[in-house]
Amino acid sequence: MDGRFTPAVDGARRADLDPATGATLAMVADGGEADADLAVAAARRAFDDGRWSRRSARERQEVLLRLAQLILDNAAELAVLETLDAGKLIADTSAFDIPGSAAILKWYAEIIDKIPGEIPPTGEGDLALVTREPLGVVGAIVPWNYPLETAIWKLAPALVTGNSVVLKPAEDSPLTALRLAELAIQAGLPDGVLNVVPGPGPVVGRALGRHPDVDAITFTGSTAVGRLFMTYAGESTLKPVWLECGGKSANVVFADAADLDRVADGVIAGIFTNQGQVCSANSRLLVQRAVQDALLERVLDRVRGIRPGDPLDPATAMGPLVSVKQAERVRGFIETGRGEGTLLAGGSEVAGSPTAAYVPPTVFGDVAPDAVIAQEEIFGPVLAVTPFDTEEEAIRIANGSRYGLAASLWSDSLARVHRVAPRLRAGTVSVNRVDAIDVAVPFGGFGQSGFGRDLSAHALDQYTGLKTTWIDYR
Repeated sequence: MDGRFTPAVDGARRADLDPATGATLAMVADGGEADADLAVAAARRAFDDGRWSRRSARERQEVLLRLAQLILDNAAELAVLETLDAGKLIADTSAFDIPGSAAILKWYAEIIDKIPGEIPPTGEGDLALVTREPLGVVGAIVPWNYPLETAIWKLAPALVTGNSVVLKPAEDSPLTALRLAELAIQAGLPDGVLNVVPGPGPVVGRALGRHPDVDAITFTGSTAVGRLFMTYAGESTLKPVWLECGGKSANVVFADAADLDRVADGVIAGIFTNQGQVCSANSRLLVQRAVQDALLERVLDRVRGIRPGDPLDPATAMGPLVSVKQAERVRGFIETGRGEGTLLAGGSEVAGSPTAAYVPPTVFGDVAPDAVIAQEEIFGPVLAVTPFDTEEEAIRIANGSRYGLAASLWSDSLARVHRVAPRLRAGTVSVNRVDAIDVAVPFGGFGQSGFGRDLSAHALDQYTGLKTTWIDYR
């Protein structure tokens, strides 16, 4: 807080555990409401005195470009921290998560001086100027599945537009956020502009949501917690709340998708990347009955080749879940699934695993569209397979979810793609691939997946307000 490490006001600390081994990595300050108050006060001072908010776009750009380079300079350390903290594969953190975070930060830094204001047409003798103004203090609450990258999704557009931020990382993965704050000071970000308060969501998250001096909330996490932030806003200042919540994405495969090996690779990536702990994971496989057996044969063959193991080993294909608690939750859904479909692969246990945080890749066949495992966000390596016969049936099943974050569509028919894709209620529809994502493209959903949009220039709208300055020069 305010540019320096500090203990929690009440001295509380929390053990941060390595899910792969159960070892304690560090004792981390366990913040409370008083810590949130101090962080917000620091952020408010930093915003009001203009040490960041009134700097030019190019000055802010230079600082954030230095921070992006520092992330790259410290990429090995950050990748190992992320792997130890969250159980993520080192192959992913080193190749994607850390360099991707730097690239996103760089993209926003480079775009900010290229977004002009507006001069709308008005009457003679009048001049109206429309500018983007930073909102003030932003509370950012991020999840544990992509700790650094999701934080950058929020921080980059918030900081580059001149806001101050209080960031609450997830309890299970706070380390890279704390290291990022250190690097930000090294890059030249003024004290108080970025504050990181680890602590329990029901305490620190609620304090930020209700705080009268927080001007906006951005949140990625479960739909249940997203609802709470909407309530907090109503109980306090009607602050804007931007939500990116849960998902139950459908992976729809039509019989005219000829390359089933490519489809099978997509199915595996869509559900088992990051142990299935992805909000947009393609956890529902809807496959046209004519190719169901052929596709499942390929999918199951690939599943048998996935051996959960040490996430620090570059050869490991699947690591542990983020915590034993999360693994127990997933195992509960697997036990439910035994009564709802046919267990084709996996199950509850990984033989010989060093901790109970490991769950094997699991596939259920013949799952009814309204089954629990086809409706609830499991957030683990569990795939529910449902056959269909017709195009209309596929659309109905795919849209038969309260979520609307993402979907995939596999077909070699251009006509079918253009018919079906617009009717899939999802923020992103990936055609002949899974989970398409890029910093230049907005990410978010419909329904109970929330209504915020991360990434792209559209995200800047969430951290700025439009201000009209009307000049009468007659």
